[in-house]
Amino acid sequence: MAGISFRNVTKSYGKTIAVQNASFDIKSGEFFCFFGPPLSGKSTILKLILGLERPDEGEVLIGGKPVNEVSPAARNVAMVFQNLALFPHMNAGDNVRFPLVERKVPEAKIKERVDAVASKLHIAHLLHKPPSQLSGGERQRVAIARALVRDPVAYLMDDPISALDARLREETRVELKRIQGELGQTLIYVTHDQEEAMSVADRMAIMENGHIRQIGSPVEIYDRPASQYVARLLGAPVMNIMAAEQNDGQLFAEGTIKVSVDALPKAVSGIGIRPEDLKVEAWTDGREGRPARVFEVEPLGGYTVVTIDTGGQKLRALMRGQPRLEPDSAVALSCDPAKMHFFGSAGEALAK
Repeated sequence: MAGISFRNVTKSYGKTIAVQNASFDIKSGEFFCFFGPPLSGKSTILKLILGLERPDEGEVLIGGKPVNEVSPAARNVAMVFQNLALFPHMNAGDNVRFPLVERKVPEAKIKERVDAVASKLHIAHLLHKPPSQLSGGERQRVAIARALVRDPVAYLMDDPISALDARLREETRVELKRIQGELGQTLIYVTHDQEEAMSVADRMAIMENGHIRQIGSPVEIYDRPASQYVARLLGAPVMNIMAAEQNDGQLFAEGTIKVSVDALPKAVSGIGIRPEDLKVEAWTDGREGRPARVFEVEPLGGYTVVTIDTGGQKLRALMRGQPRLEPDSAVALSCDPAKMHFFGSAGEALAK
């Protein structure tokens, strides 16, 4: 296994900049995730690591050694592509065996490795079938098995479980995390699914238009986002962002949520509150600020999503259980100041 680093790497396709001045260090044995919307540069970074693309500027290092001039085969990195790239003339078992056969691994060792990986990914009963007879999810698991059966310095996975149904996707990502922990190998994972990214990654990089906006553990990034962009990318429902305004000498967010002046850093332009931190109570006379109105109530079993109309914008609250709130009823909003996030005029996070 090996660590992987970028040093000021830029890659363009014509006038389109896919990766802009990217620098990062992925530790040996780490489960690292690149997360962002489509076309943010995630897959291009994988291709640069694999050697399918060469950087226009900067340096790619594997195990501390520059590899810009090293061929993909010589980098010894295993890849699971989004389009799977299975050989149609081979059955699933031969697809999984292929990397070991190419490296002339002894047959007994090949069988041992294939059986072990097939068992972990629940595909042992599929190994005799050609890819054309497999479902999308089954083909995806075969492609993952083909990467896992090798002993590379790192595994690269480009949205590898997107074709699976929700339940199988959840099982597979838990299994991938467990397998990676057992192998102790470096695994670099690309996804646009925030739940996937947060559940598997030791650390993650948030991407936007080829730029890396923040790197950290999922909990660090969720609790301390570097910008409004990052804050709204993680979390479902997304973070509420509101303007701060004066009302009778008091400071309120959207005129409805009182903000402690002591908690407020200088030059605040926006105030962010996660839906699970927004408290909603029935309005009572004598409260400061003005009431908001319940716009919509979505009971989802163990919790309820409540949409609140402040008169200026709609906020989302995530409440446990099934609160007794009716549409158009007047409510008071509040939030612990310690749970608030403050942003400057450019959307950057401000220190509390």
